[in-house]
Amino acid sequence: MGLRARIWPGLSTRGVVLEVAIAVLSTVAIGVGGATPDRGPVTVALFAALTAVVFVLMLTLRRRAPLVPFLASAVLSVLSPAINGALTPLSYAVGRYVGRWPVRIVAALAGMLAVSRPWAGGPIGDQVSRVIGGAVLVLLPGAIGILVRTRALLLAVLRDRAERAEAERELLARDAVLTERTRIAREMHDAVGHRVSLMVLQAGAIEMAAGDRARVEQLAENVQTAGRQALEELRQMVGVLRAGETDDETPLVPQPGLTDLARLVAQTREAGMTVELRPLPESDPVDPAVGRAAFRIVQEALTNAAKHAPGASVCVTVERPDDELVVRVVSGPAGRTPAEASGGGFGLVGLGERVRTLGGRLTAEPRLDGGFAVEAVLPT
Repeated sequence: MGLRARIWPGLSTRGVVLEVAIAVLSTVAIGVGGATPDRGPVTVALFAALTAVVFVLMLTLRRRAPLVPFLASAVLSVLSPAINGALTPLSYAVGRYVGRWPVRIVAALAGMLAVSRPWAGGPIGDQVSRVIGGAVLVLLPGAIGILVRTRALLLAVLRDRAERAEAERELLARDAVLTERTRIAREMHDAVGHRVSLMVLQAGAIEMAAGDRARVEQLAENVQTAGRQALEELRQMVGVLRAGETDDETPLVPQPGLTDLARLVAQTREAGMTVELRPLPESDPVDPAVGRAAFRIVQEALTNAAKHAPGASVCVTVERPDDELVVRVVSGPAGRTPAEASGGGFGLVGLGERVRTLGGRLTAEPRLDGGFAVEAVLPT
């Protein structure tokens, strides 16, 4: 195994058998030629030695350095034309395993000279026959070797391109899945987070209205409604996130838009917040993606106002100057000290990413009067 690895590195057992077979058949062909008067002016012992040299060179170097046994055989064939039988497989090996054209040209010239033997002279017919023999023994196998090499390289390039294309498709598919899951997670944060915030507000209002049984019952019903809606939205989004699963019972509800702002504001008022809405006229429809983004911006801004500025009045304004949709949510200073709010602070970050995806811009900053303003400008 170690010897094979040194002589034929990276070659399989089948390849080794093929190399041995080629060397043996070439040696047999040389021996058959040596049994005829075409052996030249060499003794039997010298011819046997030349044949052994060709056999060893062909067996060990035909793939790794085919030019060496080829030139050696060409030189030896000058002494004995019977050695010409080794030039055919070696010429093919030079074309197949050598990629440089100067080396190929040198090998072709040396082989043609060795076979055609122009110095031998003789009738013109014999000279033409030797040239044709050189073309058949040297040029044709070399051309076949070049063709096989070119085809193998082309197949390797095509295979590499196909593998890269497949890898790129997988990356694009993974990126698409990741993008969609990120979008769904953002929707989950906006929708469910808002519902939970309303539940917290209403729960606090229940505590303050403990003496008013009717008010407590109304607020408790609102908490239950908000909780059910939050669970329903959460179930829908988790159902979409399930990899490889489909839930036929999961309803496909339409995504919210500008027309749902009134309902959103009404729910927020029921939770005890003071909210004023200045909506866009119904005669000005916008792209669904822009409308959905506007809804989520208002929803997140109201959620933040409920957390960080309890008791503050909020004004929601939607305008459409030129080819833009401007959504502005301005909250006043807090009416009471806010409770310690938990959260990762990713709400506004998600809104900024959503707005940038649509080609707009988002600003969120505190006001001089102690309030806070969120403004988004979206292209329509």
